[in-house]
Amino acid sequence: MRSHVDGGKGLESHFIYLLIVCVCAKTAEPPIGSSEQGEAAIVSLFCFGARSLRLQSIFFQGKMTQDVEMKEQQVPEAPSNSVSSTTPVLQHLKEIAALIETGAYAREVRRILRAVRLTIALRRKLKASIISSFLNVALAPGSEAHTRLSSYLPKDDENDMEVDTASSATQTTVKHSPELEIYCYLLVLIFLIDQKKYTEAKSCSSASITRLKNLNRRTVDVLASRLYFYYSLSYELTGDLSEIRGNLLSLHRVATLRHDELGQETLLNLLLRNYLHYNLYDQAEKLRSKAPRFEAHSNQQFCRYLFYLGKIRTIQLEYTDAKESLLQAARKAPVAALGFRVQCNKWAVIVRLLLGEIPERTVFMQKGMEKALRPYFELTNAVRIGDLELFKNVAEKFATTFSSDRTNNLIVRLRHNVIRTGLRNISISYSRISLADVAKKLRLDSPNPIADAESIVSKAIRDGAIDATLDHVNGWMVSKETGDIYSTNEPQLAFNSRIAFCLNMHNEAVRALRFPPNSHKEKESAEKRRERQQQEQELAKHIAEEDDDDF
Repeated sequence: MRSHVDGGKGLESHFIYLLIVCVCAKTAEPPIGSSEQGEAAIVSLFCFGARSLRLQSIFFQGKMTQDVEMKEQQVPEAPSNSVSSTTPVLQHLKEIAALIETGAYAREVRRILRAVRLTIALRRKLKASIISSFLNVALAPGSEAHTRLSSYLPKDDENDMEVDTASSATQTTVKHSPELEIYCYLLVLIFLIDQKKYTEAKSCSSASITRLKNLNRRTVDVLASRLYFYYSLSYELTGDLSEIRGNLLSLHRVATLRHDELGQETLLNLLLRNYLHYNLYDQAEKLRSKAPRFEAHSNQQFCRYLFYLGKIRTIQLEYTDAKESLLQAARKAPVAALGFRVQCNKWAVIVRLLLGEIPERTVFMQKGMEKALRPYFELTNAVRIGDLELFKNVAEKFATTFSSDRTNNLIVRLRHNVIRTGLRNISISYSRISLADVAKKLRLDSPNPIADAESIVSKAIRDGAIDATLDHVNGWMVSKETGDIYSTNEPQLAFNSRIAFCLNMHNEAVRALRFPPNSHKEKESAEKRRERQQQEQELAKHIAEEDDDDF
């Protein structure tokens, strides 16, 4: 191959020499021959040199490509291994580590947050060999953190581990920052949970929490909040959630003393989830009422807080506040968080039924929720009709679903609403009806249905559910004539609630706006205006990416 290349270079130099001779011959005085003969000789010599160079270059190029192709054919095709596939992922992890180091040095929390979002996008591609190679690069081999984290990784892919370790051993290891060490804990913990190795995940999360207690840096707060979440999740998946309640309370106290607001939000939600998991609603309400509240820093944590608050309010029979919290949580939740929005809609449907409202059909026809909300749709249909027998059949048919959703006790409360709805339909249809017929239409299966019907009608009249009178002597229920609803205060109350809702939404939008300091005092230049617009665009992109995060 070298001889061909040298020959090509020699021909090039020879042709350049001929060109120089031609030019000299053209400009020399006196000319070699006549002017016409000299020009013809020069042109012919130039064409001859060009043709020779072209043919020789084609020959050399064909020879070189042929040699390369032959060499490629001689090399046997290597079997596919994980090195080629793991290289891009490992490179991405190295870039994320560099981003974390930059954010820690510049004390920019947004860079750390971006690194976490990039990690969530890569979590499906993580393998033990990739993480092991990254640990060899990010942490000092032989250090306490490196040894501990490497012990949690499985040793199944021995060949891949050896190749990756050998490729990463040649790189120089620098002193890592605490942020990068915590990130390595988070990466290993996510991998263990995805691989369903919950026992190793528990020990890894406990070790990471022990390491976090010795750090008080604002750049660690974002990584710490994620570690808190996976710490609780690993214990919940193993059924040992009650063991860490004391640790969560102490961590919340430390976060409050350190003014770690993001950590306070996360730990408060984890504690509420811990209490609600064991049906300790009173303790959850006491903690929620006494915990410090401030402006929400994470949309996901605020949505979770609203959901837990709605559940607490529902159990405490405060249905109006519960409805507002649950609907707000479902509205603020990201579109990608389908499971969370389904849970919010399930509880919101039951709360609206307990309030005497009938949810619209569009609530059950939302994209991706039709199958999950089917039991609650049939339940709503039974309540709307007021058929007690149909309500019992639906409750028995979907008993396992209601039990898994932990809404059984709320379904039991709906029985009274079903009876009240059926009684309202009867009072509208009949001006006078006997109590025996009322019991028959309501399908009361008690030993003394007439006495039960009388007590139900009396309570409904006292509560204002129906506009009727009760004739105890003849055993009749006499309904009054229905008047014009627009002559009452109901339209005014409906408009008032809608206007209050719009005003509250406007106030929340105004509070969420961010204004530069002293913007009304000084006039900004064109350059400052461009910088401000660029920052606003980056902030909008950051908020959009945060909303699309794994919920």
